[in-house]
Amino acid sequence: MSDYRITLLKGDGIGPEIVNQAVKVLDKAGERFGFTVEYDEALLGGCAIDATGVPLPKETVEKCKASDSVILGAVGGPKWDSQPGNNRPEAGLLGIRGALGLFANLRPSVIFGPLSSASPIKDEIIGGKLDVMIVRELTGGIYFGERGRKEVNGIPAAYDTEMYSTLEVERIARVAFDLAMKRNKKLTSVDKANVLESSRLWRETIIKISEEYPEVELNHMYVDNCAMQLVRNPRQFDVIVTSNIFGDILSDEASMIAGSIGMLASASLSDGKFGLYEPIHGSAPDIAGKGIANPLATILSVSMMLRYSFDRSEAADAIESAVAKVLETHRTPDIYEEGMTRVSCEEMGDLVCSFL
Repeated sequence: MSDYRITLLKGDGIGPEIVNQAVKVLDKAGERFGFTVEYDEALLGGCAIDATGVPLPKETVEKCKASDSVILGAVGGPKWDSQPGNNRPEAGLLGIRGALGLFANLRPSVIFGPLSSASPIKDEIIGGKLDVMIVRELTGGIYFGERGRKEVNGIPAAYDTEMYSTLEVERIARVAFDLAMKRNKKLTSVDKANVLESSRLWRETIIKISEEYPEVELNHMYVDNCAMQLVRNPRQFDVIVTSNIFGDILSDEASMIAGSIGMLASASLSDGKFGLYEPIHGSAPDIAGKGIANPLATILSVSMMLRYSFDRSEAADAIESAVAKVLETHRTPDIYEEGMTRVSCEEMGDLVCSFL
C-alpha cells in the first residue's frame, strides 16, 4: 500500500508537461527517502470543459477529497475565452478552492543564487538574496462576494462586494503567525484600512490574534505602500499576510522581483495538512507541446507539498538543493543566460532527478 495518494490535475497548455516532470522528481525523492506515491488523474479547466461541458466536474472534486494532496498544472487559454464567466477555466480554480476548503495560499518569492542577475531590481537592493513568503487569504473577499449588474439612473453598472468575517481573518492570521514563528518572527499585515471598512475589521482582528504570538514583530502597511516598498526594498519583508485580491496582485509583483515567474511555486492549504500545490504561472498555450516549458516551479511545488502536507522537510530540502545545483549550469529557454547549457522541459526534470 502506498504512503500517499495524490490526485493530478494536469490542466491545459503546458500543464501536462510540467506535471509529468514534477511526478518524476517526486518518485525519485520517494526512492531516496523511503516513501511511495499512488497517483490518480482528474480534469480541471479547459480540458474539463471540452470533455464534460463544465470546468470542474463533480468527479474531480470527489477524487481530490479522497486523496492526501493535489498537484495542479495550469488552466485556461484563448480557446475558452468565449465561455461565460461562470464556465471559464478559471471558474474551475475558484470552485476547487472552495470545495476543498483551501483558504490559505502560500506564495514564496525566492531568488536562487545562480539566478540573482535575472531580477529586474538592482543587485545593491536585492543583495543577491530574496526570501519573502506571501500568505494570501484564498476563499473570501471580493472574488467570492455578492456581485451583479443593474442600472443606476438608467446607466448600466456592475458591482463586486468585498466582505470578510472575523473567523476568516482569524484563521489566515494564525497560518501567517505560525509561519513567522518558524522563520524570522516578523509579520507584515497588508490592508487598506484608511479607506475600506473590511480592511478595518481585518486590521482589528490581526491585532487581536497577535496577542497569541508575543514573539512575532507585527507591523501594518497599506497595500499601495506595500506595492511600492516591494520594489524599493523587498528585503525588509519576511512574511506578508493579506486579503484575496491584494495577495493576488502583490504575489505576482513579488514573483517578478525574484526574476522569473517560471520559478515560483505555491501551496493552497486547508485547516489540516491537505493541500493543493501548483506553479503560479499560467498555461502558456503558445509554447505548449514544444518541450521548452520550465518545470521548476511545479517541481518546487512538490517540495512545498513534502514540507507542508507530509512533514518531510529533508526530502523538500533535497529537491530545493538539487534545483539550485542544476541552475548553476543548465537552463530552460525562459531563464537562459549566455554560457549556460540550454535544456528542454524533460531534460530539466531528468537533471533534477540526477542531483537527487
